[in-house]
Amino acid sequence: MFEPSILLAAVLNGLTTGAVYALIALGLTLIYGVLHIINFAHGAALMLALYGVYGLKEHWGIDPYAALPLMVPAMFALGYAMQRGVINRASHGKDENILLVTLGLSIVMENLALLFFKSDTRSIETAYTLSTVALGPVMVSAPKLVAFAGALAVSAILILILQRTDLGRAIRAVAKEKQGARLMGIDVAHVYAMSYGLGLACLGAAACFLLPTYYVNPLVGNGFVLVAFTVVVLGGMGSFAGALLGGLLIGVVESLGGLLLGESLGQVGIFVIFIAVLLFRPQGLFGARA
Repeated sequence: MFEPSILLAAVLNGLTTGAVYALIALGLTLIYGVLHIINFAHGAALMLALYGVYGLKEHWGIDPYAALPLMVPAMFALGYAMQRGVINRASHGKDENILLVTLGLSIVMENLALLFFKSDTRSIETAYTLSTVALGPVMVSAPKLVAFAGALAVSAILILILQRTDLGRAIRAVAKEKQGARLMGIDVAHVYAMSYGLGLACLGAAACFLLPTYYVNPLVGNGFVLVAFTVVVLGGMGSFAGALLGGLLIGVVESLGGLLLGESLGQVGIFVIFIAVLLFRPQGLFGARA
């Protein structure tokens, strides 16, 4: 049996990781909620964002946290251009085409990363990478605490944008009834691109929070996107509250699973939850029945 301090440390570590999972899942659920498609390019886009943060640090000495004002707009612009210039044009309005296009984009981005960066795993060093903070009887990684606070702050900003701005109202209108929104004068194609851009902007922020303690290689996004899909299904497709709480829960489950079963088997519990949700509550914790 583990001591309470060890279990508390595992829970806190899981919460800090889960907040970043939640931020990644928020971008995914926003795209699903508006475009009604699963974005298979989400993991590859996160990988590009991580390489962007890595390049800013290695070539220009820009700290990952200082890169936030650069990476968030850059990923938003990439998402807007990708949806408006590629996905929208290639899909011809068919959801099945969008799935194939996003899958194709994922393959292209991963292979371009392999071409330019090879398969090497890269990381960065900062003055605070190994710093810890005492929280009662346990020590927690300082960068992970920053990531926890930052991910929650960015998530709150995104939710405020969706609830309190004209863009947010347009996004919610298109998500609810696309044809009705078009009849009311809303530019649906623009809203689609803005939603995709916001989804990728979340990845830009997540990359800045991750890289001080994580690494990047051309396939690094795959693991994150699998967890993000689980978070979205657990919370309920299209539910922002579900994505937030689901991300935190999945982070804790992963951390406790790693403590009990070993790091290599830590994610077993995640996929057990995924299967259980599909079997017993397919609409998720906060989703509505179809």
